[in-house]
Amino acid sequence: MARPAPPRLLTSPISVVNIGLPQFAADLARCGVPVTHVEWSPPALAAPGLAEVLARLSEDPAIAAANQEALARLLAADPVLIDVVPAVAAIPALGEGRILLHAGPPVAWERMCGPMQGAICGAIVFEGWAPDLTAAAELVAAGAVALFPNHHFDAVGPMTGITTRSMPVLVVENRSFANRAYATLNEGLGKVMRFGGNDTEVLKRLAWLRDVLGPALGKALRAGNGVALKPLIARGLGMGDEMHQRNVACTGLFLREIAPGLARTFDAAGLAEVLAFIAGNDQFFLNIAMALGKAMTDPARNIDHSSIVTAMCRNGTDFGIRVSGTGDTWFTAPVEMPVGLYFPGFSAADANPDMGDSAIVETIGLGGFAMAAAPAVVGFLGAGSAAEAATFTHLMREITSAENPHWTVPALNFAGVPTGIDVRLVVETGIAPTINTGIAHRQAGVGQVGAGVVRAPLACFAAALAALGAAREAA
Repeated sequence: MARPAPPRLLTSPISVVNIGLPQFAADLARCGVPVTHVEWSPPALAAPGLAEVLARLSEDPAIAAANQEALARLLAADPVLIDVVPAVAAIPALGEGRILLHAGPPVAWERMCGPMQGAICGAIVFEGWAPDLTAAAELVAAGAVALFPNHHFDAVGPMTGITTRSMPVLVVENRSFANRAYATLNEGLGKVMRFGGNDTEVLKRLAWLRDVLGPALGKALRAGNGVALKPLIARGLGMGDEMHQRNVACTGLFLREIAPGLARTFDAAGLAEVLAFIAGNDQFFLNIAMALGKAMTDPARNIDHSSIVTAMCRNGTDFGIRVSGTGDTWFTAPVEMPVGLYFPGFSAADANPDMGDSAIVETIGLGGFAMAAAPAVVGFLGAGSAAEAATFTHLMREITSAENPHWTVPALNFAGVPTGIDVRLVVETGIAPTINTGIAHRQAGVGQVGAGVVRAPLACFAAALAALGAAREAA
């Protein structure tokens, strides 16, 4: 009698998806076995009674209807970059004394991380409120400078996210809902305020943005009909951008859109300098994408019973989220450390915990949620092979309520990016939103030391779910 053939599992090449403990994946990789590691932890149901809240809200028809409305508003957005103006012109409250905006949820000066404090001191000197950094620190410690989150004034900012009255801001108008959002201009590469820089070089560049680049862009935009951003991002996704760590394509597309207007309205002597600055900064479009994200999510706020996340941000100390059905309440937890690659001479020991309002792009389905569109980013972030890019996007589908048909990923058969983070799904699955991010040195003045990925703390979502459950119970 012929012996039966061995099972195919024993004779065929295998590839493994490892969930949970990373050591198993590392052992397989050392043996030459193709393996994809998926970060996972049990659902965040530690709070007493949260499982019952989740069960009650999972099939709640009022939440389902509210989420449909929130998603409809997100998907119907028509964001257009229409102007660049001094921040005080867009946010008049900045003219009412010494007011400074920062990234993330509210945080007191005493709890701020090193780069955040350093950037604030630099901005105070930049505005002429203090003669030097020491005097600036004394001024803010004495309560003579009012500190508020950007989000409280329809604004966002990358990393430290500092916004003061004379800084130029991008103005993005959501023409579907007639609301506007603002973000400062990207400072470029090297030592910059968004990473805690505050020396003479940093302030000189800020002055050039205020006096040259900002007015030039504003004049060019006002002379035309603005730049429609939704189709521009659709093209960028097809060209390898995810709009957080990789903005090469969209920066080039924006430069092509704005260059004729700059040439018509700007003097020839300065034109080359302006064009070279934008062309030489692959991340220039990031700030535009952030203002776009804020303009898209704001109309989805304050929808009773909705469990859709409308903001995610961090300040180097706390991570915070807002949820549509709970209005402007912040749900916070200690921010986590990014994991990634470091520049030569730096390591994780030098890194500051994550910070910035830039997670607004993940809130609308870009950045870490659209990683499949930008496999080149995965290696740069130290996250694994290019094939793993799709894993990030597939995982984010588990915690979102829809796909965006306007923004598709060619590598996923043109599926739309995952959109509409639902706090119920985050708590149910235990899958935390993945965010692409830069890494700042923990000390003020040093600047960027690397780039990586970070996960939102699940405690924020558990707290939001509990609040949503209490609101539904009271309704």
